[in-house]
Amino acid sequence: MKSFALGRYVPLDSLIHRMDPRAKIMAMILLLIGIFIPAGFIGYAVIGVLICAGVIIAKLSLDFIWRSMKPMLFMLVFLLIINLLVIKTGTLLATIWVFTIYSGAIMQTLYIVVRLMLMIVITTLLTATTKPLEMTLGIEDLLKPFVRFKVPAHEIAMMISIALRFIPTLIEETERIMRAQQSRGVDLQEGKIKEKIMAVLSLIVPLFISAFQRAEDLANAMEARGYNPGWKRTRYKKLTMQSRDWGLLMVCCLLDVALIGIAVL
Repeated sequence: MKSFALGRYVPLDSLIHRMDPRAKIMAMILLLIGIFIPAGFIGYAVIGVLICAGVIIAKLSLDFIWRSMKPMLFMLVFLLIINLLVIKTGTLLATIWVFTIYSGAIMQTLYIVVRLMLMIVITTLLTATTKPLEMTLGIEDLLKPFVRFKVPAHEIAMMISIALRFIPTLIEETERIMRAQQSRGVDLQEGKIKEKIMAVLSLIVPLFISAFQRAEDLANAMEARGYNPGWKRTRYKKLTMQSRDWGLLMVCCLLDVALIGIAVL
């Protein structure tokens, strides 16, 4: 559980850490849009180079990036197996017992795997270089134009910020419960499938109870401090976009335009 990196802020001094959170959030959205533009592996390679440059500039270690992708390995393997068995397009490559593997299945699986890996790294880069408070302010500012349409910008930003902040906390709580159950003789590693399922169920119940208790404590603390989402609020810290932030958005926009051109041609 300690290897879980998604949602963790890494306090480093880098150019990306000092950027405006609104620019980083918009850049993430533009890159996610670019991932789904059908530009093929050339487009993925271009996005990958840009993301790698961002990781290097942010001074994040490769081990940290790997730990953010590690929890998704099971899903990637599961998607690989399902696609190989279900998709029947392209040329026939092999026959294993009653199952057939086609070239289209392999290509589709590679597309999905690459997309998921890029999305995970982009999200990790954002959460690792942006403080939770800055994330809240950035999301709220980006949603402000929708306030005239009765969209609760501040409430949505607060919920997203709390959700991202509590991911590492819930992971640590899960690890604590696992250690407590293992000290009482519960084996979460060995045994039959039924026994493992029962062990996981015994882990989920106390985890949910702890999560609800933390949520109630947080609500009581916010209420005791006079928090009211409907009141007009002032800020101690004002966000200002600088030339480096606009430059990042310009690069991401040009990237999406280039990917659209590659897809059309």
